[in-house]
Amino acid sequence: MPRRELVVMSLEDAGDALADRRELVDRLAVFNTSPETTGGDVLYGPGIRIDLPPEQDPVNQMLLTVVDEDIAFSVIRRILGEFPWRILDPISGMEWVGRAGNRSDS
Repeated sequence: MPRRELVVMSLEDAGDALADRRELVDRLAVFNTSPETTGGDVLYGPGIRIDLPPEQDPVNQMLLTVVDEDIAFSVIRRILGEFPWRILDPISGMEWVGRAGNRSDS
């Protein structure tokens, strides 16, 4: 089965920053999601892989790859409960909205 690739972006505007790179990596570490090496652009977590744009700070968007669907969506739900982000599946158009995202259009 092909891996599902999702785009992580700001809740308000796709061009807005998600966070400073260091803050982003530190906060995702709570979800057992971190780079293999210090300063790495790829973060690995339970069932997921997150690709950060190389040398971009602050980070505006990330690519989240679902590696193991049995694990990934519980982690994604926890992440969305913490961050004001939205996650878009560009193939299906499905969108998940994070914290503070009680919008009627989602």
